[in-house]
Amino acid sequence: MNKQALFNFIVSKDDHTVTIERSFDAPLDAVWDAFTKAEILDRWWAPKPYASRTKRMDFKVGGSRFYAMVDPDGQAAGWQVQQYTSITPKSNFKYFSAFADKDGNLQLPGSNWNLSFREENGGTVVSIIIHNDSLERMERLIEMGFKEGFTQGLDQLDELLGKR
Repeated sequence: MNKQALFNFIVSKDDHTVTIERSFDAPLDAVWDAFTKAEILDRWWAPKPYASRTKRMDFKVGGSRFYAMVDPDGQAAGWQVQQYTSITPKSNFKYFSAFADKDGNLQLPGSNWNLSFREENGGTVVSIIIHNDSLERMERLIEMGFKEGFTQGLDQLDELLGKR
């Protein structure tokens, strides 16, 4: 990437929200696809040494993505479901996210994700607002290394977009 990437990661305990803003030196279409197509998501979503493996994904309002974080031995280290609640193509989508068991049964509480995409300075900026159902859930994710893991995933996406 030639330009310095914009990256903000803000945690607000007052409203249980994490706000992330990240720029990519890539066209909007490519960045949108990277967030909405399972075959691309699985190439960057998990922090190393883990991998993301989508079991099923139906990117439409009312649809969902059911996937596992897989450890280096190929064992599922945790399952997650994303239930899509709103989609405005190449602009915004929202989903409810929760941990799940191997059969897709949700383990509440969860969080609501709001992802917005915009073209800026020849690249694309993604703004993500994650509102957790509880302060305890947000603190648990932060303790589990969410910031470091998600940052690594976004860096992997940046590298992947640079190779297209």
